[in-house]
Amino acid sequence: MSHTSQQKLLLLSASREGQTDYLEHALPLMNAFLPSSVSEILFIPYAGFAMGYDAYEQKVDSALQGINRKVISIHQFDDPVKAVKQAQAIAIGGGNTFYLLKQLYDNELVDAIRKKVNAGTPYMGWSAGSNMAGLTICTTNDMPIVQPRHFNALALVPFQINPHYTDYQPPNHNGETRAERIYEYTRANPHRYVVGIKEGTALERQGDQLFLRGQKDGLIFRDGEGIKTIKAGSDISWLL
Repeated sequence: MSHTSQQKLLLLSASREGQTDYLEHALPLMNAFLPSSVSEILFIPYAGFAMGYDAYEQKVDSALQGINRKVISIHQFDDPVKAVKQAQAIAIGGGNTFYLLKQLYDNELVDAIRKKVNAGTPYMGWSAGSNMAGLTICTTNDMPIVQPRHFNALALVPFQINPHYTDYQPPNHNGETRAERIYEYTRANPHRYVVGIKEGTALERQGDQLFLRGQKDGLIFRDGEGIKTIKAGSDISWLL
């Protein structure tokens, strides 16, 4: 573990919990997480390309008005790398993880974001945006609709993330469960941890401390160690 980390991360499983409005359940977490000095958030909408970047920006900005934060999307800037360097905080929303990562590489943003966040700029993600904080995107739930330069992600934490984790198996569905899919990953990558986070929960990193926020337990997978439960609210800094 590094003892000099300045990272501030809030990694949400999803933009909604149950029947709540968009990001409604996340607003108290976000408000507590963001320093009061942050008035504007640089939003990266690439995962939501099918919705359109303008519409996505408007949706997130509308939601975050509830905590008096303005949102401006990176697609409004001529120089996206410069926009990252000047950002007060960075947020990456959900959608398709493969498309998101391809756009981050195509715009040369992977290193820029990593450096900025490692220097202490707050980073918030949900769904695909949380996947992006892990070592790779190999434990996403998405279809690979495009091919990124490679699967290495932002590596803001030294493990894999699986957002939207669920044990639910639809009746008459004969495909693999989520746990079976993650087990395959851990068998192929025995040195890696995978953290499954359920709807309504988030991982919060403050420097060298990592916590599971929310009311539901999480899960940790590693080859040969079975599936471990992380209690809601627990300190899981040992993963760092």
